[in-house]
Amino acid sequence: MSDARQIEADIYERLSKVIDPELGRSVTDLGMIAAIEVAPASSDAGTYDVTVHVELTVPGCPLSETITNQINGAVSSYPGAQLLPHIEVGSMSRDKLADLVADLKAERKRNPFSKPGVKTRIFAIASGKGGVGKSSVTANLAATFAALGFDTAVIDADIYGFSLPRLFGVHTQPTNLNGMLMPVTAWGVKLISIGMFAGADRAILWRGPRLQRSLEQFLSDVWWGEPDVLLLDLAPGTGDMAISVAQALPNAELVVVTTPQPSASDIAVRSGLVALQVPMKVRGVVENMSYYEHKGEKLEIFGAGGGQRVSEQLSAALGYDVPLMAQLPLDPEVREIGEAGRPAVLDVDGALRTDGVGQVFRGLAERLLERC
Repeated sequence: MSDARQIEADIYERLSKVIDPELGRSVTDLGMIAAIEVAPASSDAGTYDVTVHVELTVPGCPLSETITNQINGAVSSYPGAQLLPHIEVGSMSRDKLADLVADLKAERKRNPFSKPGVKTRIFAIASGKGGVGKSSVTANLAATFAALGFDTAVIDADIYGFSLPRLFGVHTQPTNLNGMLMPVTAWGVKLISIGMFAGADRAILWRGPRLQRSLEQFLSDVWWGEPDVLLLDLAPGTGDMAISVAQALPNAELVVVTTPQPSASDIAVRSGLVALQVPMKVRGVVENMSYYEHKGEKLEIFGAGGGQRVSEQLSAALGYDVPLMAQLPLDPEVREIGEAGRPAVLDVDGALRTDGVGQVFRGLAERLLERC
C-alpha cells in the first residue's frame, strides 16, 4: 500500500473516534465522511495535503464548527507524517438522510427509557403547588449532573408553565431531522420543552390524550442517545402529566420539592402520595427556600420544618424511608443568575461552583445517584 493510501486508511480510523455531539455516534458510522483524499504537498517532501469531504445531516448544522474542529484535530495530530488538513463541508442528499433517520428510528421503535436493562437514572421533580422553585431545582440539579461529567437530559414536562428554556438561556428550536428532533444542548444539558416551539407563548389548553401524547413524543421522537441521567420537570399537583409519566416511565424516581411553611408542605405530601396509585418510587424530599442567611444568621422567613414533615408523612404512608435530602437556602443570586439564562450552580465558564449553592447541589446529586 502506498504512503498516501495508508494515510487515508489511518485517517478514516482516527475519524471513527470523532463523535457527532447531537447523535452520539461517530461521523464514520453515520456516513458523514463522504471521501478522504491524500496527496503529497508540492511544497515539502514528507508533507501531505489531506482533504476530508464531510456531509452534515442538515445544511447549516449548528454544531458544524464543533465537528469540523474535531476532524481538523484528528488529521493534524496524525503521528506518522506532517498532514495539512482541508475540510470541505456539504450536506447529505435527501435520500441518504432519509435512510439514516430510518436506521436510527428502527433502533428505537418505542420509548427507549422503558426498555429492559436501560441504565438511565430517571428523576421526576414534582411539587404539590406552584411557586416553590421546582423548575429552579430541576435546572440546577441537571446542570450539576452535567458538570460532574454525566450525560444529562431534561424534559420540561410542565406543559402549561414551562420555564426551563429561560433558565438555560435557550432561544433556539430543536433541529428537525426528517421528523426526528435533536434536543437543544445548553450548559452541557440536553433539553426539550414545548416552550421552544412556535406559538408556545399562547395559552395551551391540552388535557388527557393530547397531553399524554406530548410526553410520548418527547420520549420517542427526540434523539436522546443513552443519557446517564434524565430529569423531568413536572407540572405542579397530581394531574394528567404525573400519571402519564408514571405509566410511560415506571422506573422513574419521584423527588418532591416543598418550602418550609405548612401551606406548601401539606400539599406537597399529596404529590408524593401518587406513588400509592402508580408504580413510582418516591426517592426523597427537597426543601427549598429553607432560610435566608444574613450576617451569619439563618433567618427562617417561611417558617421551618416543612421538608421534614413531608419526609415523615410520606415515609409513614408509603412504608419505606423517604428522606429529606437537601435544604436549599433562599438566595437572590439563584433567581438573578437563572433569569439571565445560566443555572446558578455554574460559574461563567460552565464549571460547578465549589462554594455555597454549588456544594449543596453536588451533595444532592451524589445522594440521588446512590442505590437504595
